[in-house]
Order: sequence, then C-alpha cells, then structure tokens
Amino acid sequence: MFGLEFPLLLVAILAMLLFSAIKVLREYERGVIFMLGRFWKVKGPGLIIVIPGIQQMVRVDLRTIVMDVPTQDVISRDNVSVRVSAVIYFRVVDPEKAVIQIENRVEATSQLAQTTLRSVLGRHELDDMLAEREKLNADIQAILDEATEAWGIKVTNVEIKHVDLDESMIRAIAAQAEAERSRRAKIIHAEGEYQASQRLAAAARVLSAQPQALQLRFLQTMSDIASERNSHTIIFPVPLDLIRPLLDIAEAKAQPQGSPSATPDVPKEAEPGASAFGVAESPDATESPVRP
Repeated sequence: MFGLEFPLLLVAILAMLLFSAIKVLREYERGVIFMLGRFWKVKGPGLIIVIPGIQQMVRVDLRTIVMDVPTQDVISRDNVSVRVSAVIYFRVVDPEKAVIQIENRVEATSQLAQTTLRSVLGRHELDDMLAEREKLNADIQAILDEATEAWGIKVTNVEIKHVDLDESMIRAIAAQAEAERSRRAKIIHAEGEYQASQRLAAAARVLSAQPQALQLRFLQTMSDIASERNSHTIIFPVPLDLIRPLLDIAEAKAQPQGSPSATPDVPKEAEPGASAFGVAESPDATESPVRP
C-alpha cells in the first residue's frame, strides 16, 4: 500500500512545482528574474518558466502612470504667494533599474515632482506662471527626466493644472489688465491721429499747388450737403483772398481825391471812462464807495 502512495505523492508534488513554475506575463508586463538572489535576466511577455526555490520573479508594469502632484505653496520671484497643483505622466523603460535601483518608484517620483515644482516656480515671477506655462512644464519635465533616468523611469509629460491666487491679488491683476487695455487704446487712438495728420498734410500740399482745386473742393462739399435735403442753416467759409479785391476797391472810392494815402490806424490810448469795446462806462462805477 505504501509503495503505491509514494509515486502518487511524488507525481502530485512535481505537478504542483511545475504549475507554480509556469508564469504568464501580459504584453505590458515584464518579469525581472533573480537567480539565488542575484539578477539574472528580464523575461516576458508571454509564457515563462521560473524554477521554484531557486529563481524569484518581480513583475514590472510598463504602462504610463498618471499621478497628481499635491497642491504646493509657492512663493514666486516677485514675492507673491500662490498655490500650484500639477500632474505628471511617467512610465518604466528599464525594468532592471526600476526594481534594483529604487525601492518605491511611484512614491519617489511623487516626492521628487513636488520639490522640483516648488524649486522651478520659485525662480519665476507670477506673470511667467500665468503666461508661460508651456515653458515651465518643459523645464520641470527636463529636470524630472534627468533625475529619474537612473531609476529606469521616463517622464513623458508634466502639466501645471491650477494656479490659485488670493482675492486681493486677483483684483490687482484685473486693475493692471484694465490699465494695460486703456494704454493700448490711447496708443491706437494717437497712432490714428498721427496717420490722419500725415494724410491731411499731403492733401494740403496737393491743394496748395493748384488754388482752383480748393474752390472745387468747396463746391463739392456744398453739393454733398445739398443732397441730404436738410433744412438746417449752412455755414460756408469764404476765403479772404476772394473778397480782398472788393475791399480794396471800396476803400479807394471812400478816399477823397488828392488826399494822402491812408495810413494804418494807430490805436489811441483809451480815455477814462471808455471800455475796450468803445462803450462808455461811468467813472464812478468802480471808485465810488458803497453807501449804506
């Protein structure tokens, strides 16, 4: 009886050892094999054999890991306190280093990301954090990738998610943005005035070359106003050059025959009691005392 049970027991033990020695690794998994405690090789994916008691296997996942970086309190270069959170994407590219060189690769990468985030953002001003996120993301990724290369980890991407500010700082930024827009509006308005003045100066030079052109322009303006069929009074400027000959003729007729040429009028001294407009004023208007 004992002779039959021993072979069956031996077969059962061998079957259990063979079953435990067969390992199946998925496409995204690799097995780091140790032979009597020493690194042997990396196997997978698919079906592999691990000798029980002699070899040990550590599974390593090669898929990209998405990890949130906890919110960090950062003081920017211009002494503004902000709260920044980010997310990083990394994966294992060398299973041997990921198992041998680091104990907990996920926790180590998380701590390194937190310190790097505070260090990099502390060297920049608040405007850079808000306007140049792509550059900051690239800087943080480069530092993390270089530091984790010895662990067999590749940091593929870093993204800053939120930059939280105090209410007072938000109001200050809004006021600054409003002032900046007002400055741009004034500059654009001044630039428009400058360009208009250049055009008007060029038009004046063209009209001054041909005096008849200015008169034609006046007539065109009158035609435009008349076409609107309005009943308002039209004030039309008349150049003095047009009526100067008539004034000269009138002055010539007003002078008696044989009288000397008219001399320019010399303003006389104002007499007491006369105003600048030729209206007599009472001498007691300002000097007489006020009687009760």
